[in-house]
Amino acid sequence: MQNTDAALALRSSFDAHGQGHTFRHFDALTPAAREQFLAQLESVDLALIARLARAGADAKQDFSALKPAPYVALGADSTDARNVGEAILRAGKVAAFTVAGGQGTRLGWRGPKGTYPATAVTGRPLFRVFAEQIAAAEKRYGCAIPWYIMTSPLNDEDTRAFFRDNNWFGRNPADTFMFPQGTMPSVTFDGKLMLETPGSLAVNPDGHGGAVRALSASGALEDMRARGIEHMSYFQVDNPLVRIADPVFLGFHAANGGMSSGEMSSKMVAKRDAAEKVGVFCDLGGKTGVVEYSDMPAELTTAVNAHGQLRFNAGSIAIHAISVAFLERLASGGEDGSFALPFHRAKKKVPYWCESQAKTVEPAEPNATKFEAFIFDALALAAKSLVMETSRVEEFAPIKNASGDDSPASSHQIQSNRNGAWLEKFGVKVPRRPNGDVDARIEILAETALEAGDLADAALPREIKAGDEVVL
Repeated sequence: MQNTDAALALRSSFDAHGQGHTFRHFDALTPAAREQFLAQLESVDLALIARLARAGADAKQDFSALKPAPYVALGADSTDARNVGEAILRAGKVAAFTVAGGQGTRLGWRGPKGTYPATAVTGRPLFRVFAEQIAAAEKRYGCAIPWYIMTSPLNDEDTRAFFRDNNWFGRNPADTFMFPQGTMPSVTFDGKLMLETPGSLAVNPDGHGGAVRALSASGALEDMRARGIEHMSYFQVDNPLVRIADPVFLGFHAANGGMSSGEMSSKMVAKRDAAEKVGVFCDLGGKTGVVEYSDMPAELTTAVNAHGQLRFNAGSIAIHAISVAFLERLASGGEDGSFALPFHRAKKKVPYWCESQAKTVEPAEPNATKFEAFIFDALALAAKSLVMETSRVEEFAPIKNASGDDSPASSHQIQSNRNGAWLEKFGVKVPRRPNGDVDARIEILAETALEAGDLADAALPREIKAGDEVVL
């Protein structure tokens, strides 16, 4: 923005919205820094920030009529769904989409989380796990499955470099489309924009729900349309057991009639226990939605049915099938063009420029409000939304924490448990501990099998011994 009049107009707009303080160091910046700062400020929707700041804390939900969401139970007849899903895949109508904006900081890992070594024996990084699974599906169905990856401003460059350094994992680079998610300014508790440095605002990623805006703004949705893509297989980067382009799930999602409109569908697992920190699929006044574990009243979280099972047991694992047409509708927003998904508020610790110390300070306590959108809020905007149960051991082994639940160790055990169970179906003797866990490390590559049945014609060992490390 080199035009001085345009810069003055922008400054005037910030003054009018009570945010003129953001320019307090402007005159001391270098010309290049001013230009960069003005470009950032120009992207801020001041009216939206004012509206979000005025809204105060999210209104408390009324849970008095809350009911468990209906879902397709594990073991339901899936023959027709598989046939529909496989036809969609063969027709080249499915893309993969990974939300990969996170860093591996909590794992003690330097770099994008997708570069973390995730598998039980060979330590394949998460991105390689997904790339090999997509390649195996392409070979099976005789189609191209383009892969869209949403990075963040923090890890976009490193992610691209990782793919280049690994020769795109043998895939055609033209079939991998990367783009960073958007950001939202953080504000003080009285609604004022914050500076992280004299020439930059304090911002945060706009949440996984920001994928809708980013897919549209980056041209990814347009690219999908040009390729004839109709459905997107959505998953997050931290789950090495995700089943990408699952024909059964896609078939249930896309089939006409029934529980699904073909706009957005989700997978669930039965919660491990009442305390597990996952959102829960619920019926919210006739619409499917997700209630976060932190918002769920304790009496509902622990409620059980006549069989002693949790009433609200449908845990969300961030795996969805979403139609391109639905994403386009969400991206266009309402009649005023506003973003369709709501922003949620969270009090967080946000680094800020301290005038007295003349440096960026890391606060010890929450000092600001962040705004994030969640993809599961789109469920309520779908005409109908289907939820399908899957087995935890088959498809949910996230790597989030350095130790304990959802850690590399727990993920490796679940991976070995799944692979051991697959081998046992074909008579392989697999060692197990008293608690039922497989007492070995077993890794099955995607090129060997995408599901248990693929092992029918594979060369398998007769027996695996305790402590063995096996790669098939």
